[in-house]
Amino acid sequence: MNSTVKRSIFGVLFLAVMLGGLLFYKFLYTFLFAFISGGMLYEFYKMTMGTSFRSSQREAIIAGVFLFLLGNLYFFGNHRGWTIGLGIFLVLLLMTETLFEKDHTDFQKTGFLYAGLLYIGLPLALSNAVVCQNGEFNGLLMVAFFCIIWASDVGAYCFGMLLGQKIWPAKLCPNISPKKSWAGYIGGLLMAVLAGAILKWTGLVSFPMVHCLIMAALMHVMGVFGDLFESMWKRAAGIKDSGNIIPGHGGLMDRFDSALFAIPTGYIYLLVFNLV
Repeated sequence: MNSTVKRSIFGVLFLAVMLGGLLFYKFLYTFLFAFISGGMLYEFYKMTMGTSFRSSQREAIIAGVFLFLLGNLYFFGNHRGWTIGLGIFLVLLLMTETLFEKDHTDFQKTGFLYAGLLYIGLPLALSNAVVCQNGEFNGLLMVAFFCIIWASDVGAYCFGMLLGQKIWPAKLCPNISPKKSWAGYIGGLLMAVLAGAILKWTGLVSFPMVHCLIMAALMHVMGVFGDLFESMWKRAAGIKDSGNIIPGHGGLMDRFDSALFAIPTGYIYLLVFNLV
């Protein structure tokens, strides 16, 4: 199968799964994002730790999934006190468990366990705030955020292919991601801002237009940083993709790297201006 066709088919399937998980039932959202949390942590630990501290890796993945579920309980229930306490206890338990590993030769690698929880586990746990409105599940704002992120990705890819090869070949960060160009960066910014405007015009979001545009621009900028941050990890590990769970697209980290930075940015912006 042609790589472009494969990428398109699985891209549509990925889109359908994401929309299904965000637009219908809270249970679907919870299951989907718990799976994404565990899958991303698995890819991150495989990338950074290899086969070292296997049991601690499993513990950290479980802890990351539980952090997401605790975040779900925190925002959708009346269990705020003990959910925070249990989340802290899980991290302490993980630290304690590493002491009982048989081989401590590369003990410094256990730092990646906590890096993964901070980099992946915490943002996904806090993503529950985005879909919780007055204690009820509503995934429209998260859909809006992903529309901006996807528009940014599409704009960066198309403008990069059309202009970034020969017309404007200046590279964005050649030492980190040689294929990213300034043409792609500007194209992604324009498409993200356009997506923000369309979200307002269609009524998917009710924020003032100026806030939609600024929020979309900030999400694009931080999404690029998120992409580059993951690229640094992959470069350090000497790999091209974090995994192959989505044919033609790579791993879950490859799909959600920008979202880890962009979604908190969008939500914090709305909080600062008292829009949510």
